[in-house]
Amino acid sequence: MGENIRVAVRVRPFNQREMERGAKLIVDMQGTNTLLSNPQDLNAEPKKFSFDHSYWSHDGYKEDGEGYMHATDDRYCDQSRVFNDLGEGVLKNAWLGYNCSLFAYGQTGSGKSYSIVGYGANRGVIPVVCQNLFSKISEKQKDNPADEYEVWLSMIEIYNEQVRDLLNAATMKIKGGLKIREHPKKGFYVEKLTQVKVSSYENIELKMELGTKNRTIASTAMNATSSRAHTIVAMSFIQKAKNAQGQEMTKTSVINLVDLAGSERAASTAATGDRLKEGAAINQSLSTLGNVISALADKAMDSVKGKKIIVPFRDSALTRLLKTALGGNSKTIMMAAISPADINYDESLSTLKFADRVKRIKTKASVNESPTEKLIRELREENAKLMKMLGVPGAGLPDQEEQPEQQGAGEISAEEKEKMRKELEEELRAQMQQNESELEEAKKSFQEKLEASKREFEKEKEELQKREREEQKRKKKPYFWNLNEDPALSGIVSHFVERTKILIGKGEKCHIKLTGLSILEEHALVEVDGGAIFITVMSGAKITINGDPLTTKLELHHNDRVVFSSGHVYVLHHPHQFKKAEKDGKKFEVVTWDQVHQEIAEKSGYDVNRKGKTEAELLLQEDLISLMPMVNEVNAISEELDKKKHFDIALVSPQARGLSDGRTFVMVKMLDLVQGNYWMWDRNKFINRKYKMEEMYQNMIDGHDWNVSAEIDPFYEDIHSHVLIGQSQIHLKCLAYQIGFEESIIITDYEARERGFLQIEIQPLKCDGTPIGDDDEEYFVEDPEELIGKTLTYQFKILGAKGLPAKISEHVYCEFRLYLDDTTKKTEEVSSKNPDWNWSTIFSHTPVTKQLLTYLNDEPLIVEVWGKQRVEGKKSAEQLTTKQLKSLNEKRKKYRLRLCVDTTA
Repeated sequence: MGENIRVAVRVRPFNQREMERGAKLIVDMQGTNTLLSNPQDLNAEPKKFSFDHSYWSHDGYKEDGEGYMHATDDRYCDQSRVFNDLGEGVLKNAWLGYNCSLFAYGQTGSGKSYSIVGYGANRGVIPVVCQNLFSKISEKQKDNPADEYEVWLSMIEIYNEQVRDLLNAATMKIKGGLKIREHPKKGFYVEKLTQVKVSSYENIELKMELGTKNRTIASTAMNATSSRAHTIVAMSFIQKAKNAQGQEMTKTSVINLVDLAGSERAASTAATGDRLKEGAAINQSLSTLGNVISALADKAMDSVKGKKIIVPFRDSALTRLLKTALGGNSKTIMMAAISPADINYDESLSTLKFADRVKRIKTKASVNESPTEKLIRELREENAKLMKMLGVPGAGLPDQEEQPEQQGAGEISAEEKEKMRKELEEELRAQMQQNESELEEAKKSFQEKLEASKREFEKEKEELQKREREEQKRKKKPYFWNLNEDPALSGIVSHFVERTKILIGKGEKCHIKLTGLSILEEHALVEVDGGAIFITVMSGAKITINGDPLTTKLELHHNDRVVFSSGHVYVLHHPHQFKKAEKDGKKFEVVTWDQVHQEIAEKSGYDVNRKGKTEAELLLQEDLISLMPMVNEVNAISEELDKKKHFDIALVSPQARGLSDGRTFVMVKMLDLVQGNYWMWDRNKFINRKYKMEEMYQNMIDGHDWNVSAEIDPFYEDIHSHVLIGQSQIHLKCLAYQIGFEESIIITDYEARERGFLQIEIQPLKCDGTPIGDDDEEYFVEDPEELIGKTLTYQFKILGAKGLPAKISEHVYCEFRLYLDDTTKKTEEVSSKNPDWNWSTIFSHTPVTKQLLTYLNDEPLIVEVWGKQRVEGKKSAEQLTTKQLKSLNEKRKKYRLRLCVDTTA
């Protein structure tokens, strides 16, 4: 009989962003229940979820002198309580020989890492489990010196369906990542994964720091979004001791710590209507994980009667490696973290629903204990069997000669059979290699292991001393420390200023090597003169200092923010300046990722002042600040791949989107630098395309075939698709008085530029369908409310348009939706700068209501004008690079602006 996965949910205090936004508390916890209120209807019954534990950590605490958060009331849950509830069980099960898995899930910034890893005095579950494990090992070895205990550590990251070994930086350059293999008994595993022996929690910390540093360097170089990566840290705990009969037994437990990607990311990339919305491999692990959880929950609840439920573990790298934790031999716990704020309602609801499905899943854990001799014998027997399969032609493999090729549906071709044969042979050889490795380790004598332990101890001691020396150096020497979108990856990489001249770039001669988008061979020069530090940008390179583009040699000061190209963000720490400023009473604020991009946005001319802003204006600011670095990144990718496209931020009002009210949205404009054509993408579509662009760029770096067909190219848009020219706002107030009109109304685009004029005619009609003329005074009303309960009929005509842009004058049409209509009215398509449609329709409202009159009086009718762009690119432009075309385009814009100013003057 299986047992359910244990699920705990924890809510954190408001963060700085939420406090600035004046966020409201929408989470409550009562016993094991978590309640979530809908901010749109706070009077409604909250959504109720029941879990094994609901931890309230929003308020009711006090920080002591050492920084530990103590409870000041019975409701608050501190780190000790979380360990007692969850960590003690992990520790106990590990000693008993059970596999254990601990999942962390929640939106980015929800506080999931705090519960699992913690910080400072507030240590999380894993550090305390590790420390207690090694303490107990020491106690047991004092009582029984002959007993053997080993702890092995591995650390991997899954990003874009590729597995990376974070403890071996060299393997991170392997094309396609490390292979995932399947063992017939042990399940899925990563081939050639580095496993290091550790003897203390300090040693584990050092290795995890190394893994995190490798992860940070790799994600920056590849412009990977760290919040979309999954991290799995695995500790293998092996115990060897004699039982009551004197037989040596081996007991093995694998403790998996799984940090899942941000829960909000899956929904945010579902770009409705985008042909590539399912294409990005980056979404595959998250979407497959959801499918696996749903299938396992159905299986546990037996909700699908009489139907065999197939769990799609094999559909992604993540789910293959989590098969044991979710559906096999493991005691599993999930910690879900949520925000308390109303502004994160959708993400919190998504997390709680996910956790609710997980709690229904059952796993069947068993003790992993066998006689040591039996394990060795089984490994030898299995290898002999594999050798036989590989040595005998066709053993276990599809045989082409025995089954001659036949024509027909379902037959396997000779080429496919050969491919299957090679894949299976590769799989068998990998299993043999894995078994040989385990066999060698199992056969080692106690003395050999003792000598290895001594070597590991000396190596660990050396690493600890190295870390201590670096900490001392930080107190004396200036250094640049990295800043990352993921706070857990900030401050991981440090570059000390130890020379009078330091060259920065990707070249071999550089002292500080940076790789990635738009990083040049020689990107910057740092010089030290006296105690002062200066930086110079090299020709063609891009650097910003505190939000301003660097153009000349500049002195750097403590806490200055330096951005190299679009992806490398560093902060200067200058110990001497810091100490002097402290003596003078000056305080430095902690630099954040958001702050750096906020000041870049501010220096670019955007209003980022948060004081006195409405909710809609604050949302606009957040979208703007988050999208700006992404736009910079895709522009850099476009230059690297020479796609001849340029991207710009566009602020689009609700009226420009065909709405009478609402908030301004941030959109992205993609410009074809050769043709001069453009397309507008909403935020979701842009982010989805960005991930595909990153995949394309990474394939180019890895030497894969990256230049894909137009159908799957994220930079491609069909030139024959319609684009919005602009829209006209037509005020219908005259209809409330039964008065018609004929006007030429301005057409404006999202930038409020004039794009032409729309000719409209509206004619009220009598009951018999004839027009109401100037002499039909009995039909006119002085008060619109006289029409209530009666019939209002009128003819609406779109006669034509004048002065449309020549560039967008193919297949032009108008469309609109009036009042409560479910369907959109549309004219025919006409190719002309001055199209004549002479289109008309009749509307009739029976009876006239107060709601209709309010609409006629207050809300304009939005008529959108759409057209196709002409292909007018010059062949000479196609010979230029993206960088050259961008420079040429900027010169033209400056010239047009200067011409406009001269004309106005």
